[in-house]
Amino acid sequence: EVQLVESGGGLVQPGGSLRLSCAASGFTFSSYAMSWVRQAPGKGLEWVSAINSGGGSTSYADSVKGRFTIARDNAKNTPYLQMNGQKPEDTAVYYCASRPMYGRGDYGMDYWGKGTLVTVSS
Repeated sequence: EVQLVESGGGLVQPGGSLRLSCAASGFTFSSYAMSWVRQAPGKGLEWVSAINSGGGSTSYADSVKGRFTIARDNAKNTPYLQMNGQKPEDTAVYYCASRPMYGRGDYGMDYWGKGTLVTVSS
């Protein structure tokens, strides 16, 4: 059974930092690109970042570029999202998702986690 289980969400003050993790199992993690996608309250899905299967290529939405960093540890079957300089508009449920091909956008995802809530507020 494929599972993607996000963790690390919570309440953070503006300007603060959080690191999200996503425990992956049930598929060949090292063969898949991984992405983070978020959904703010009352809004649609917004692709945030992606990393290729080997970890050597990354991409970011303009809204998070320079503040967020995506990484992965293939030995631990885990992608990460380091979020610095957080803003209230970063408040959302953050999902990790996987697909065979690396690229921008949330199209063609094979697997999704259930999400973790990040709230940025003073």
